[in-house]
Amino acid sequence: MRKLTLTQLLLALMTTASYAQSQESNLLGLEISGSVDTYWKYDFQKQSNIQTSFTEENNSVSIGMIDLALKKKSGRASFVGELSFGPRGQYRSILNASDQNSFHIQNLFISYALTERLTMTAGFMSTFIGYEVICPSYNFHYSTSYLFGAGPFQDGGIKAQYVFSDQVSLMVGLFNDWNVYQDLNGVSHFGSQLSITPNERSNFNLNFLTGSSQGGASNYSSGTLIDFVGNYAFTPLFSLGANATDYDQKGGGGYSGIALYPMVNINKNIGIGLRGEYFKLKDAPILEAVGNEIFSTTLTANFKHNGFHFIPEIRLDNSSEQIFVKQNLTPTKNAGQFSLALVYDF
Repeated sequence: MRKLTLTQLLLALMTTASYAQSQESNLLGLEISGSVDTYWKYDFQKQSNIQTSFTEENNSVSIGMIDLALKKKSGRASFVGELSFGPRGQYRSILNASDQNSFHIQNLFISYALTERLTMTAGFMSTFIGYEVICPSYNFHYSTSYLFGAGPFQDGGIKAQYVFSDQVSLMVGLFNDWNVYQDLNGVSHFGSQLSITPNERSNFNLNFLTGSSQGGASNYSSGTLIDFVGNYAFTPLFSLGANATDYDQKGGGGYSGIALYPMVNINKNIGIGLRGEYFKLKDAPILEAVGNEIFSTTLTANFKHNGFHFIPEIRLDNSSEQIFVKQNLTPTKNAGQFSLALVYDF
């Protein structure tokens, strides 16, 4: 009979333990995903001019966030819990504006399929409004649009989604005020989303959100928002995305705009995309605020290999008002920047 040495015995025990642990993990059915990102941005006027979300810092190697998500489905029930750590997902995502917490809740919700077609979801969810999202691994461009920064980031509430067919579904829900998972003034908003997917090459969403917050006419999230998001792949190499939004704020004001996202896939690892955006702030007589128009053009290349993304980007913004500054601090209507970003998703 062959005798086992102590080393062989330990290796056998470790292999058995590892297999048992793997089997236990599979039984749990947990899906773990996330991303990590960092960037460097250089403003052509050496100022932090373009103040859209997440890329404010100039001429600094800066961090974005680490994002960690847990998902599980068991029968008809499922849950998603997602936390982010770092500036992009913390105090720059509104919820932790005080900069006192070290994390940000991206998603925390539970879903239950009442039937094969009807699903109920309750909790704190990434908003259904808009084309872009907080997590950079889901965006082609690293910098974000004005439309993204102006609208809600997250919705706390309860919603129902009914799937009529493979092509059509409808969501309706009751929500808290924008970006809060605890609304001391109560549920205040109604929202809906009509989703149409004619074929595998295209999808279109028509979104609606309306409500009145306790803050009254001066409260930014009191009003009615209509939002359209669409994607169409003309060929495997060329696709076009679009986002159009109109928001009427209670008492006057709000914003409107449109962004187009043409993209060319040179191959499976290299893509080049353009974001052309028109954004307008509406006049708000009660607040004595005058509207402003911005035209923004962003050219981005995305080099990816497995989960690694290298994203060089150049962006030029032009405003109808002198909202930017030159190197000598005199006001100007124009701003430009160049950035390099690294993103790893898993």
